[in-house]
Amino acid sequence: MSEVTEDQVIDILKTCYDPEIPLNLYDLGLIYGIDIQDDKVFLTMTLTAPGCPMAGTIGPEVENRLLEIEGINDSQVEIVWDPQWTPEMLRPEAKELLSGLM
Repeated sequence: MSEVTEDQVIDILKTCYDPEIPLNLYDLGLIYGIDIQDDKVFLTMTLTAPGCPMAGTIGPEVENRLLEIEGINDSQVEIVWDPQWTPEMLRPEAKELLSGLM
């Protein structure tokens, strides 16, 4: 079995989009931690707002997407609120894209 890399996890995260902002979760800066242990991925992330109506569905959706990576048999997403997300956490690519939309 080949070792799963953080780049593979990031590639999958770039296919998961925030339902209200047309950007992927990774470029939005919502991913706080990626921990790969053998065939498991543990992800720590946040959402753009604590009252997000999609809070109950985004975590399971990301977990299912992570299972698409060959070699991953389990995934766990923990949603945290500290530190709270701010627009300053946007990756440069996202800032550029958003500035073009405004």
